[in-house]
Amino acid sequence: MTSKRSTPPRSQPPRGGASRQPPRQGARPPAGLPARAAAVEALDRILQHGAGLDEALEGLSDQLEPRDRALAFHILATALRRIGTLRALLGRLLERGIPKGSPRLEAVLLVGATQILFMDVPDHAAVGLSVDVARQDRSTAGFAGLVNAVLRRLTREKDTLLDGIDSLTSDTPEWLRARWTRAWGEDVARAISAMHKVEPPLDITVKSDPEKWAQTLSGTVMPTGTVRLVHAGAIRALPGFAEGEWWVQDAAAALPARLLGDVKGLDVADLCAAPGGKTAQLVAAGARVTAIDRSAARLRRLTENLNRLHLSARVLEADAGSYVGGPFDAILLDAPCTATGTLRRHPDIALTKRPGDIATLAALQARLLNHAADLLKPGGILVYSTCSLEPEEGEEQIAHLLAKRRDLRRRPVRAEELSHGNAVEEVAAFITPQGDVRTLPIHWMQDEVERAGLDGFFAARLERI
Repeated sequence: MTSKRSTPPRSQPPRGGASRQPPRQGARPPAGLPARAAAVEALDRILQHGAGLDEALEGLSDQLEPRDRALAFHILATALRRIGTLRALLGRLLERGIPKGSPRLEAVLLVGATQILFMDVPDHAAVGLSVDVARQDRSTAGFAGLVNAVLRRLTREKDTLLDGIDSLTSDTPEWLRARWTRAWGEDVARAISAMHKVEPPLDITVKSDPEKWAQTLSGTVMPTGTVRLVHAGAIRALPGFAEGEWWVQDAAAALPARLLGDVKGLDVADLCAAPGGKTAQLVAAGARVTAIDRSAARLRRLTENLNRLHLSARVLEADAGSYVGGPFDAILLDAPCTATGTLRRHPDIALTKRPGDIATLAALQARLLNHAADLLKPGGILVYSTCSLEPEEGEEQIAHLLAKRRDLRRRPVRAEELSHGNAVEEVAAFITPQGDVRTLPIHWMQDEVERAGLDGFFAARLERI
């Protein structure tokens, strides 16, 4: 289960790839070509049509063998993480820029350059397969020679070409760098950008006995009890998945539900619930959960996940901002947001989000927060959270709400509530002076950066007086 994100509607990408030339009858594509072709198609959907990462891969990955599917995703995610550096290099190699007659050509070159610069792929394979991908599509077939020349030059001159490019600034949009510098300072902003270059580990929430599952899955128990895996392979093939013993959930995303405390036997609403990681936490803890989301498709996924986990909840398709029900003993509102705290896992956010999205989503969050408070019993607990690094979507929301509503007060969070075992000191860094929770991608730094960090999250706990 992944963190929720909200993206304002944009034009939908084409689904068919109609311009692609059909393969010759009986011809088998070279090994690895389907993965590269899928990566190019998905990247073009993102760059030209504003699709998100998951949306861009929709329908493509189903056509691939598992190994090719994993490779296509790895190429695409790496290209998105290093898009600024890649575009800067291509700008040095293409003095006249991308030919106007083929915008798809940029995706072909970016996928090829990604393999040459940032992946363990032989240069000749990266170049040759990129040329093959170009020849497959009518819009790029005439530029196959250009692809060959540009990528061959890149293999020869990559060290020189990379010199002078500051990847920490090139790969993060200026407007985000400026915001993070104001909010967290220059050093922290640069460290966050550095973390976004690294493929994240796989975090899972287990129903019970994290030490046992860490040993079974060759993982590590984190200070909050999340089990962290590195190089896990195919998730569905791991022990315990089919049996419903655990679910995928970033360590930071697992914190908000825990702020509700002992929910056994309580009526709890999970607003904006899909894809369901927090719903699963609450049900597993013994709550009677009403899971509400406006997306029927996302609720189907939530229900499928709960069925696999052998958990049940009351699932409702409704707008959390106008839902009439309750009152509830406790409410969890994990609100739609820009999701800038999940950029390491969802690198497409750097391309699909715009500065104006923050104000739009902050207005929605304020409406949802105010309505959620109305659904709460006196003495009940409301937890608000977002996977955003932007103060307007976190700290400022709570400040505005408390200034407006005198029937609410903050219930400060203690590190002991979130720690597993004796790891209080490691968790204490998440607690703000106001008693809220704020995680940053640079928390939990370790010698091996692949095992370090977590999503950027904000969470606050309020009580209705």
